[in-house]
Amino acid sequence: MKNNLKGWLYLLPAIVFLAVFMVYPLIDVFIYSVEEGYNSASQTYFGVGLFNFNYVLRDPYFLQAVKNTLILVVITVPLSTGLALLISLGLSSIKKLQDLFQTIYFLPYVTNTLAVGLVFMILFKPTAYSEGLVNLLINFFGGRSVDFIDGPYWAKMFVLCFYTIWIVMPFKILILTSALASVNRDYYKVAQVDATPSWRVFTKITLPMISPMIFYLVITGFIGAFKAYSDAVALFGTNLNAAGMNTIVGYVYDMLYGDSGGYPSYASAAALVLFAIVLTITTVNLLVSKKNAHY
Repeated sequence: MKNNLKGWLYLLPAIVFLAVFMVYPLIDVFIYSVEEGYNSASQTYFGVGLFNFNYVLRDPYFLQAVKNTLILVVITVPLSTGLALLISLGLSSIKKLQDLFQTIYFLPYVTNTLAVGLVFMILFKPTAYSEGLVNLLINFFGGRSVDFIDGPYWAKMFVLCFYTIWIVMPFKILILTSALASVNRDYYKVAQVDATPSWRVFTKITLPMISPMIFYLVITGFIGAFKAYSDAVALFGTNLNAAGMNTIVGYVYDMLYGDSGGYPSYASAAALVLFAIVLTITTVNLLVSKKNAHY
């Protein structure tokens, strides 16, 4: 009994922290989401129900934000994880200057997000003085210039996906490089004795051994991509609705503090919809990882 009490005392600071900063806000968000006609100034509402969810799920701005977020998730998570795996395999096979190359690939991760966004704007956005480096390359190969920042939707989505992949890939490279280094070399020696082809070594030894890290990156990648907001702001500015490039988190922020701000009930409803989407996808990924990951 005494040991149990001591254990609970050790856990008390963490329990209090989680209760204050995670459990209470979640309960508060749920309460806001069902309060109909909530007025921020008077702190009053006229009913309780699901009107806020009905409004949010019919709002064109929210539907556009969901579309943008889903496209971002579907494109960036698999591509960034696959590219990170290929680069990690290449780095693991390099003996000379390996640490230097690892540092270079990790630099974008420690660079300020907005600073990287400004660089991308310079690369992609035509100005009065320059067509942008990317457009110069397109023109060099006979193509027509494209405004990737204020132009067509597909061009803006391309830049956003490219930018997101650029930002998240260094962390994934670091994790996968460490995972590859931890694989027992004895497996490779046995495969070499048996003259096993390289592709079979990768699919039967390397991939199963690092599968926990891959699933970890996929799950955290999905969660991170669904929370995307600063990436879009860095590229398209704060008025993401006008640019047609808002995300779900951006929509929640706009409902709270943006030009259309002052609607915490709508923001809370949108936040709970996002929570449900992320929880569902995370649960599915965890179930898949239990069946396919090698622990």
